[in-house]
Amino acid sequence: MGTYLITVALIFAIMLAGIGVDRLYRGFAAKNPQLGPFRKAEGGCGSCSGGSGCSSDKSCDA
Repeated sequence: MGTYLITVALIFAIMLAGIGVDRLYRGFAAKNPQLGPFRKAEGGCGSCSGGSGCSSDKSCDA
């Protein structure tokens, strides 16, 4: 029974730690939008490797 309670408490603690890390990341991302993965692209259209979808932009054509 003791092992069961320790296991449940450990799983709960890991879940709470994950939620805490997620909240810290969201706060950091809100304060530093230039560092995130969703920042504006320099060309205004997106990344060529990510498939920007800009049909008028020929800079991605090689």
